[in-house]
Amino acid sequence: MMEIIRMIVVLSAITGLSGFALSGIKQVTDPIIEEQILTNVQGPALQKIFVEGNNDPIADRKTLSIVDGQEVIVFPSLKDGKLLAVAMEAGGKGYGGDVNVLVGFDVAKDAILGISITTHKETPGLGSRVEDPSFTKQFRGLPLDKAALKRDGGDIDAVSGATFSSLGASSAANQAAKWYESIKDSIKTSW
Repeated sequence: MMEIIRMIVVLSAITGLSGFALSGIKQVTDPIIEEQILTNVQGPALQKIFVEGNNDPIADRKTLSIVDGQEVIVFPSLKDGKLLAVAMEAGGKGYGGDVNVLVGFDVAKDAILGISITTHKETPGLGSRVEDPSFTKQFRGLPLDKAALKRDGGDIDAVSGATFSSLGASSAANQAAKWYESIKDSIKTSW
């Protein structure tokens, strides 16, 4: 009986220390991981969308509250201190998981400037074709309410054979457009 109690105490101590160590490692690595995502994932995606600005959108980013109490990170494109565009990232459900899309908005026209796929788990060679310029260029210059597939009343043609992936990308763009619409006044006064 005493051996069982000793074994329980030892195993409890080991699992407690392991949990404590893992939580400490997570706290230390979270800022490093976030910086790597900003630099290596969102940075290149922002460069595809923002072609006119002369600022660092990552350094100038702000977190703004959206209507339902959530917060969204907004990346600005500034030229000589004047706000030209903003971008925010949203996700939609694709075939293999979430399709995350960075969506840029022209603040003067209140239209979609462009999109860039940041992360996805779609099938290589099929669903991953939502990253191709032939799909993403369809979003350029669209009114905010047209960032949906044609079957859903929008202006976007789905990638042949990758309807779920196309739906995920367009849903993400549509969600970001709704966020932009709800906070565009505060965006225009934030920079």
